Amino acid sequence: MVKVGVNGYGTIGKRVADAILKNPRFQLVGIVKYNPDYSSKIAFKKGINIYVPQDKWRDFESTGITPKGTIQEFLEESSIIIDASPNGKGAANLSLYKGAGKPAIFQGGEKPEVAELSYSTYCNYDEAFGRKYLRVVSCNTTGILRVLCALHREFNVKRARVLVIRRGADPKEDARGPINSIKLESFEDVSHHGKDAMLVLPSVKIISQAVVVPTTLMHVQYLDIDVASPVTRSQVIEALSKHARILLVNPKKTGIDSTSKLIEAARDFLRSRNDIYENIVFENTIIVSDNNISLIQAIHQESIVVPENMDALYAIANIRLPFEKVVEETDRLLGVGGLKDVF
Repeated sequence: MVKVGVNGYGTIGKRVADAILKNPRFQLVGIVKYNPDYSSKIAFKKGINIYVPQDKWRDFESTGITPKGTIQEFLEESSIIIDASPNGKGAANLSLYKGAGKPAIFQGGEKPEVAELSYSTYCNYDEAFGRKYLRVVSCNTTGILRVLCALHREFNVKRARVLVIRRGADPKEDARGPINSIKLESFEDVSHHGKDAMLVLPSVKIISQAVVVPTTLMHVQYLDIDVASPVTRSQVIEALSKHARILLVNPKKTGIDSTSKLIEAARDFLRSRNDIYENIVFENTIIVSDNNISLIQAIHQESIVVPENMDALYAIANIRLPFEKVVEETDRLLGVGGLKDVF
């Protein structure tokens, strides 16, 4: 059993920690917390070991939390680290992991240079073996790459144009915005989503732009994709339907035509934290003309990268299983694809 420590217990960290607890191949050593906030108390009540900076030990004890140990002890006891710390802090943590001789998996909020490989399961799982430092790309980039690489295997994708309509904040992030505006995310010719996607899928030219909107629920993406040869709509639907992490939803049949209804469906389905691990492709938006495919999909930013983090663990731990077996195992343990019974 591989011992895994999670540095950070925010949006991604708490979900990854719970996923590790479901997988008998891995043991959750514990989490690192820097301040004794409400999430620390919840983790402690759940029986998760909490490691803290030495100078914060008394702060945690004063709130009724007994730490398991220090960050140095966390590093000593963990075989692999999943870094889920706030954006940019992972790069600062890299020297800690290197000093302790521990491999690590970083998140998409870090710069690509923090790792040896930017990673997305459907695209470059086999390339992750033998690496010490991986970076799971961001939620939006993960959503883009799942579709592109699923289609690339079948039809040889040549080019993609992507518009990301990005949520303004996660539900708990009450200091972020915009509140009453639609804002350009950047002024670059290609947003970071396309640049990151091309790091993973270099053979495909990807142009992306993004705007930020005042919602907290999900991202929405418009993809316009060129493939090498003419295809039919039924072929595209069949190719996407092969993958549990890509779920086609027909608004006419289900009444689900918005992100709020998707979250409500996940809530009613009793998904933990209303999580939607799957890309939600609105089936009615799939338009195919000769060698061009376009579609609209919704991406739940809080949970979409959790399966990829788990897959990355298999690779960095050198658990030699076929790609298909790893994906099937991760999906089964997390219940990925289960929403199909609702839709």
